[in-house]
Amino acid sequence: MVLTPLPDSRTEPDGSAVIRVLSYNVRSMRDDCEALARVISACAPDLVLVQEAPRFFRWRKRAAWLAAHTDLVVLSGGATAAGPLLLCSLRAAVERTEDVLLPLTPGLHRRGFATSVVRIAGTRIGLLSFHLSLQRDERLAQTELLLERLDAMGVEHAVAAGDLNDVPIGAAFRRLAGRLQDCWAVRPWGAENTFSADRPRRRIDAVFATGGIEVLGCGVPAGLPGVTDADLRTATDHLPVLAALRVPAAGSGRRGASTP
Repeated sequence: MVLTPLPDSRTEPDGSAVIRVLSYNVRSMRDDCEALARVISACAPDLVLVQEAPRFFRWRKRAAWLAAHTDLVVLSGGATAAGPLLLCSLRAAVERTEDVLLPLTPGLHRRGFATSVVRIAGTRIGLLSFHLSLQRDERLAQTELLLERLDAMGVEHAVAAGDLNDVPIGAAFRRLAGRLQDCWAVRPWGAENTFSADRPRRRIDAVFATGGIEVLGCGVPAGLPGVTDADLRTATDHLPVLAALRVPAAGSGRRGASTP
């Protein structure tokens, strides 16, 4: 399947910025790393919100390898955020970063957020990469913490993306979609389901944006240049979610993380 391409990254004459945002669970880079790099590069992202980045032995070196092989730089995250990682192109000017560890439920996996505030074309954008719990009650609690963290960033525009371990009819997914734009639902482009990569039957990965951001398209990409279907299946066990968003020029929008 060949899709009509999403808009390229650019700054519009009115000062608004078209940005390409990629969300991708990379399963600790335990699969075909060369295929993973090809997929990310072909998506031509400004911002990559990664889940399950390497967290143990030489994790910084592996994150640096991924950034170098995709012409990106490491923003924040990795082991210090319990897995979420942020990468960006040189188009983004970094204002601040913060890795957040969430409360640990005994017997369950440690979770966290990788967060940052960047400027693109002069507009401040908050970023939050997340990977929510497999356990329903903990997942719901983490969803509330996610929304609180976005509100506390003090930015007019924000993007949160990640692996929800939940489907659109689930409580955590519905909670996020009630406060933020679920970009695939707003402007579907490409395929919907993200898991598993070889037999995608569920949409458990998503890109969310605050209300002042215009969604130009979002979904699982196909027909990427230099990327085969085999690459998508062998890079990791999730499919990527790519979104093109238009962020208003600095000072032209309104503050708030909620949709209109």
